[in-house]
Amino acid sequence: MHFLEAIIMGLVQGLTEFLPVSSSAHLRILGVFLPGAQDPGAAFTAITQIGTEAAVVLFFWRDIVRIIAQWFRALFGRIPRDDPDARMGWLIIIGSIPIVVLGVVFQNQIETVFRSLWLVAGMLILFGVLLGIADAVGAQKRKIGDITYPKGIIFGFAQALALIPGVSRSGGTITAGLFMGFERAAAARYAFLLAIPAVFGSGFYQLFKSRDEPGFFTLGETAVATVVAFVVALGVIAFFMRYISRHSFLPFVIYRVALGSTVLVLLALGIIPAN
Repeated sequence: MHFLEAIIMGLVQGLTEFLPVSSSAHLRILGVFLPGAQDPGAAFTAITQIGTEAAVVLFFWRDIVRIIAQWFRALFGRIPRDDPDARMGWLIIIGSIPIVVLGVVFQNQIETVFRSLWLVAGMLILFGVLLGIADAVGAQKRKIGDITYPKGIIFGFAQALALIPGVSRSGGTITAGLFMGFERAAAARYAFLLAIPAVFGSGFYQLFKSRDEPGFFTLGETAVATVVAFVVALGVIAFFMRYISRHSFLPFVIYRVALGSTVLVLLALGIIPAN
């Protein structure tokens, strides 16, 4: 049965990673319905995110290759240092620093207290409301080329908030971008590119760390979930980038608030455990 459950988890991971609804929250909530109400754990979440991030690399591979090539050319003085793609390389590096630092500092809390369903549900609601406000009041005039280094740091801290399940890596970063006046597509594109170093770093670290540790899912089952997440995520990225160019984030806001509220009710009634 664990393989079936792993496939379901991988499917949910692939469906929710790039939507602003928090994939880690969904995996945490689904864990309540595993045998014994077993939390799949932060390690399982981080490792399956390798699959979804591999989908980002495949989807944006032309952009990624160009950014890396131009960054190295600018580093060695072959092109101007203010080349747009070289700047984007630095913006991704700078924006990745907050989540690396905070991930190390709060590693114990990330794997324990941050996974309380009370906190997860609250973050789903709070950041759903913030996303709705940002989408409504944001100027949505700035493009991805308008990101400065200070704004890149703000994006980075917004991404780091996703260390708490329920915030959403893409949702937190996009919300920050909307508040700063960026277009929906620009904020989403940078959010996806910015996530690459953090997700791969966290995922491979957790893979190394958990290789000899027991867990609800074995490494084989986790690998299956990761592959499923990769395949599903490819389609979700394409859909999401098309969707946000023409529509608001309101459906995601409503969904987040409804899901968070449902979890709070189930917790208050004692139907599901918080930890």
